[in-house]
Amino acid sequence: MDIIITNSSGEPIYQQISSQIKAMIMNGTLKEGDALPSMRTLAMQLRISVITTKRAYEDLERDGFIESYTGKGCIVKGQNTELLREEHLRQIEQLLCDASEKAKMTGVKLDELKEILEIVYNGK
Repeated sequence: MDIIITNSSGEPIYQQISSQIKAMIMNGTLKEGDALPSMRTLAMQLRISVITTKRAYEDLERDGFIESYTGKGCIVKGQNTELLREEHLRQIEQLLCDASEKAKMTGVKLDELKEILEIVYNGK
């Protein structure tokens, strides 16, 4: 599993792990029933604390992306399409918030921002 940890990111390591695993589940790289590496194995691969991987896995389980089984480890849970849609919408909203803040800082008006979004969305 290719997870990249960035120390320069303002995001905590456990969130970097959980967001990358969520992305792999949502884009189909990880499918229902796929086993995740054990917390200890992932911690060794990433050279981080087992506590950090445990927290990432707990977040993923809480959010309904994985299930953990004693003695078996963690596997990707069958995804509710509505849950996936909500997660995608949440990510899109965050990106749009970031774009809106950048637009405000640089003096781009709402009409201009809408026009840019239409161009990008329609692939012109």
